[in-house]
Amino acid sequence: MRNWAGNIVFGATRIHRPRSVDEVCQVVAAADQVKVVGSGHSFNRVADTVGDLVVLDELPRRLEVDADRRTVTVTGGMRYTELARELQAYGLALPNLASLPHISVAGSCATGTHGSGNQLQGLASAVSALRLITSSGELVDLSRADDPDRFAGAVVGLGALGAVVGLTLAVEPAFEVAQWVYDDVPLDRIADGFDEVFGAAYSVSAFTNWAGDTASVWVKRRTDRDDAVHPGRGWLDGRLADAPRHPVPGMSPRHCTEQLGRPGPWHERLPHFRPDFTPSAGEELQSEILLPREAAPEAVAAMRALGPDIAPLLLTSEIRTVAADDLWLSPAYGRDCVAVHCTWRPLTDEVRQAVALIEAELLPLGGRPHWGKLFELRPEAAGALYERGEDFRRLMKSLDPRSAFRNAFVAAAFPER
Repeated sequence: MRNWAGNIVFGATRIHRPRSVDEVCQVVAAADQVKVVGSGHSFNRVADTVGDLVVLDELPRRLEVDADRRTVTVTGGMRYTELARELQAYGLALPNLASLPHISVAGSCATGTHGSGNQLQGLASAVSALRLITSSGELVDLSRADDPDRFAGAVVGLGALGAVVGLTLAVEPAFEVAQWVYDDVPLDRIADGFDEVFGAAYSVSAFTNWAGDTASVWVKRRTDRDDAVHPGRGWLDGRLADAPRHPVPGMSPRHCTEQLGRPGPWHERLPHFRPDFTPSAGEELQSEILLPREAAPEAVAAMRALGPDIAPLLLTSEIRTVAADDLWLSPAYGRDCVAVHCTWRPLTDEVRQAVALIEAELLPLGGRPHWGKLFELRPEAAGALYERGEDFRRLMKSLDPRSAFRNAFVAAAFPER
């Protein structure tokens, strides 16, 4: 079994696809080492194990809307595409989605996955409660309201605490978004006017390959909040695109969400890719570093300086913003962030060298790697970037005293004291 990108071959002895929560409990309790994998969109071994690998895509589907509390409770293996479609039918929405909506809810939350927006936190911040199966086979419910001392450490949990079989997320009334793209925006304008650029709409992203001096800026405006018209044809000295665009220059935009300012449902505009397009495999690798928001100009300057070395390997690079949260292992813990994401050609050795170059420049600015992407930083050094790391170790020991969910990745990042 491989991950979505094909760069990871899972080392599991056995693979299970349980069809009930009781069966998950039995598998977990009987396993010496166990891990749950979602949609396989991580690019490293965070979800790997040498023991039993559990896939939850055959669990009975569960989606329960509580309109009064404005929450939805879903099965851990559900993907955002299905959840978003169902919520829209109820007239409800999530505040945020990732670029690719085909990822699993539990896996995305466990690794700190996010979208883009100055006021938008990572996807895990929508979670108000979760149900997990600990290594004893016991069902445990944690919620923000009832377990404040543990909950913030459990949501972005790297799959190290148990098998998440259910999540409750906050929802809001459905809304519409209109999307425009601006070509050839000078990188100088983005660096010097970062607050203006990324404060221009509900969700903003900038794409470049760092080979030149410009980027394309994707502007996603809520019709019920923002001024739902584009800022002007020459905004930021760029050019308003007169046809749909793909984040990777030269690629067909047929699988991208609709642009040119045509309003549409939130789940058909916030991602960059259409929900009805299901990628079966990705011929790419990904890395990402999240830095304090105030480091954005320095980060842009550093990436531009690296351009000649990294551009030949890049398909595209995206600049995003993420609002601060209180989740212990979230890369946005305690600080508003700028995220520098890279989508690479599938050349593992060369990409690893390029990622090391980027880390040498961005980590000293306060960067933290995305848990589900490629990074060259030693795992123990990555774990040391989190102020609540010691609290997370204690939480692991409490919920998983026999270390069944503690794979090599987690053990290296948070070594036992």
